[in-house]
Amino acid sequence: MHSQPVRIIGSFLSPYVRKVLVCLEYKNVRYEVDPIVPFYGNEEFGRLSPLRRIPVLIDDSVTLCDSTVICEYLDERYPNPSLMPRDPARRARARWLEEFADTRMGDVFIWRYYYQLVVRRFVWQEGPDEEIVRKAREREIPEILDYLESELPAEGFLFGSVSTADISIASPFRNAAFARFSIDASLWPITASFVARTLALPPFEALKRYEDATIGAPVTERRTRLLAVGAPLTETTLGTPIPQRGVMLA
Repeated sequence: MHSQPVRIIGSFLSPYVRKVLVCLEYKNVRYEVDPIVPFYGNEEFGRLSPLRRIPVLIDDSVTLCDSTVICEYLDERYPNPSLMPRDPARRARARWLEEFADTRMGDVFIWRYYYQLVVRRFVWQEGPDEEIVRKAREREIPEILDYLESELPAEGFLFGSVSTADISIASPFRNAAFARFSIDASLWPITASFVARTLALPPFEALKRYEDATIGAPVTERRTRLLAVGAPLTETTLGTPIPQRGVMLA
């Protein structure tokens, strides 16, 4: 356990924030969260995160954006337990699968599905683009699941012990569930089993009460609800009451 908590900026509902927090949980590193939705970040948030994306990590004099960069930093600074395989070939494969999860899965499950069905409603008071959702549901998600079915292990985890690749792949499915998506286990049994056992790991389970306290709550009430369930929050926040679109949505 480390004396000074790491500060993480970003909502508990973000798959990328979740990925980083699971890593911190595994490494038994204390942390505090400023649980802002990125669209509600102030000017200081924009300075720390030029793309206005989450998570942001602040650890002593180190400030980092991007969940993969953050997790690699954490694995080097707090090496026990390691969340990357040691063998160069396996490490390279882990990096590729993490990249696939962050980019392709993030684009489809988060931006084309969860964002359309959940975020647009609660942040922008807009309905979803039904064509984007239809394409994701009927074509893009099945393509991703077909690929995962060929890559994931029938039992256990990708490299024996849990890695950031396992964490990265499982995390978006938690958001998809908030949008009422579930994997058809009759079509993708390996993927369904892998996701279920990964999300059942203690670090994921530890975060669920904070996610459940956040989902559906008005942005202005989220800190109060999170404090009520014991979430480790920062004393101050970079959040604002009015949302603004970042450069990625301009």
